[in-house]
Amino acid sequence: MINGILNIYKEPGFTSHDVVAKLRGILGQKKIGHTGTLDPDATGVLPVCLGNATKLCDFLTDQTKTYETRMLLGMETDTYDTSGVMLTSKGAEGITEEAVREAILSFIPGYDQVPPMYSAKKVNGKKLYELARAGIEVERKSVFVKLTSIEITAIDLPHVSFTVTCSKGTYIRSLIHDIGEKLKCGAVMEQLRRIKSGVFGIEDSLTLDAIEELMQNDRLEERLVKTDEALSVYRAVHAGKSADKYLQNGNLLKRDAVEDADDVNDGEVFRMYDANGRFIGLYAYESGQFKPRKMFL
Repeated sequence: MINGILNIYKEPGFTSHDVVAKLRGILGQKKIGHTGTLDPDATGVLPVCLGNATKLCDFLTDQTKTYETRMLLGMETDTYDTSGVMLTSKGAEGITEEAVREAILSFIPGYDQVPPMYSAKKVNGKKLYELARAGIEVERKSVFVKLTSIEITAIDLPHVSFTVTCSKGTYIRSLIHDIGEKLKCGAVMEQLRRIKSGVFGIEDSLTLDAIEELMQNDRLEERLVKTDEALSVYRAVHAGKSADKYLQNGNLLKRDAVEDADDVNDGEVFRMYDANGRFIGLYAYESGQFKPRKMFL
């Protein structure tokens, strides 16, 4: 079985589930999971976990993400993008570049966002897009989303391009819809490309065709990211040899059992390695002890 993470470039027309299904055929294994849904028309970075690295899916999904997007001012649709049914068409006459910049940047550092009806988010066990397709609209609870930065890259009214770095669960379509409401003219998303997800960047991503070619030439290992490498945002610590049996059994470790446990803080999460340098899992330091959070043995 192949273990590790592949940085896939999702092309337009595929759902995230389509990517997983195609990879199962290319790689010949079933244990594969993706780390964050992208709309079919969206493109860009989609880290995919293989084998024991599927335990990482939740951790990687939680990572900060960066998107490039383009919005169109002056209209609204039911899906908040150009693929949906037109609801209003007001035009963007009278909207100034200054007003656009002010409206966009006002959403930093974050706000309470209502997810769109056309999304995979579940309410009472039902995916919102399934309800939307049945003509049912339900009340959605707002969720605070953090917008670390927004860079406006081009304004050619009624089109505006910008790059946004945001927290897990941020819907760029909803952000654009909300910008349109603030400007009182409406807005929809024209394009979306994810250029970064956690430590994975678009410059290192691979199409499915490229993955297939690597597999055929027995070179997949060259582009496979090891499980612990994907967790490089967490500091590494190494347990002493006397702690091996505790690591194997998933037990707590006292601070003095870890050789490089200097300057640690309560609540901090670490990559734990055994005395031979083998990656064991993620451990959180609490009250003088290292507690296992996720094991990868």
